[in-house]
Amino acid sequence: MRLSRASSVRFLAVAVAAVLTAAAGGTAALGSTRNASHASDPATLLIVHPAAHHVRGAFMATVPFSDAQCEAVFRIDCYVPDQIEAAYNLRPLYGRGITGKGQTIVVVDAFGSPTIADDLLQFDQYLGLGTPPLRIVQVGHVPTFDSGNGDMIGWADETTLDVEYAHAGAPDAKIVLVEVAKDDLQHLALAVRYAVQHRLGDVISLSWGEPEQALGREFVSSYSSIFSQAASSHITIVASSGDSGAAGQDEQGDYYHHPVANWPATSPFVTAVGGTRLNLNASGARNGLDAAWNDTYSAAVNNFFFGNDGPNPLATGGGKSAYYGRPGYQNGVRNITGNQRGVPDISMSASCSVAVNVFETFTGGQGGWTASCGTSESAPMFAAIIALADQVAGHRLGLVNPALYALAARHAPGIVPVSSGNNTVSFSGGTVHGYSVRHGFNLVTGLGTVNGQYLVPELAGPA
Repeated sequence: MRLSRASSVRFLAVAVAAVLTAAAGGTAALGSTRNASHASDPATLLIVHPAAHHVRGAFMATVPFSDAQCEAVFRIDCYVPDQIEAAYNLRPLYGRGITGKGQTIVVVDAFGSPTIADDLLQFDQYLGLGTPPLRIVQVGHVPTFDSGNGDMIGWADETTLDVEYAHAGAPDAKIVLVEVAKDDLQHLALAVRYAVQHRLGDVISLSWGEPEQALGREFVSSYSSIFSQAASSHITIVASSGDSGAAGQDEQGDYYHHPVANWPATSPFVTAVGGTRLNLNASGARNGLDAAWNDTYSAAVNNFFFGNDGPNPLATGGGKSAYYGRPGYQNGVRNITGNQRGVPDISMSASCSVAVNVFETFTGGQGGWTASCGTSESAPMFAAIIALADQVAGHRLGLVNPALYALAARHAPGIVPVSSGNNTVSFSGGTVHGYSVRHGFNLVTGLGTVNGQYLVPELAGPA
């Protein structure tokens, strides 16, 4: 079994070869806690990307990158939370005290980051966000951080993006980081079960997954009850739809030549979050509708990550489940899904050509700001939207998918259309023809994207 984070794709970093090899088996000893501390290793940044096979190097910055700097140096845009807040119309909510106060977002990642508490504090202080209580729970005996271990560096990067952008969207929500002792899908799934059974929070954000076919029907069936139990406990679970477009890798690391979809995003009890490319001005106001995220054919992005013009798969995941039938809440979009569960359900920012700034020091020294992207960005941001809605409702909303599809059916203003795009991807040896954005639900961006000012109270229901 091979495991891909969904992922935190990192600019201004070293990209190293890619997919995490998972050794399925064993169960985790559960429940220890600790405090994060500084790393003191040399500031060499290594990042594992699920599809990268070339090594690149660059320096981090002492302040967040501006749009102008990113455009001049990397030919991309870079945003900070202020612009993201504006893009999703969250400021009117904050002005009314809707900030996630009283709610808890759980993030589940392998290994974690040894400096996440201090990094979150620096992120807060620079950007003027309120610092939330951060609790770290270890599931199993998490090994000591090793700055020479590419998997640990990659997961520290993932953890940083997940925690900082869950916090950025819901600045007063508590955050529980569940650090998992092994980076295979079985142990990560068991950690989700632990978080559900121990009611660690109101919404759980997952930025990892694997094509269903790579896992097999027996594995998917064995762990499906975790997510139905979450729904029964009124806990919302959001999961990234993936970063390889309609493609995905098998156990040998080869791309399937037909469309696949990632588990656990395909679970009917999970809200699958895809990716868009924001279309903003410098203040965060929209210049127009978002497009689907697909950087597969971007020479600038490919050259940074892969050292060539591409194409390499780098796009929002989406498609039809091989194992789950169409849930009732998707009956209204059966013309798209057929008899199968379709993903994603909703989408938010993920594009590598429109990246977001994150702060980290786990590589040692003073650390600095880098720019990240991928559906590991969109999942925690949507988890933040749920935390805001839980606050308004005064209780956990649990599985929100039925509400999302009902809102879309009546053209509620909280769900915003995506203008165009597809998740067709190419690689050495072939092309996987995916799906195209269309009016209404589609297998690229789901129902659309978010206007938080309206979606939060719509999900919360009548006052």
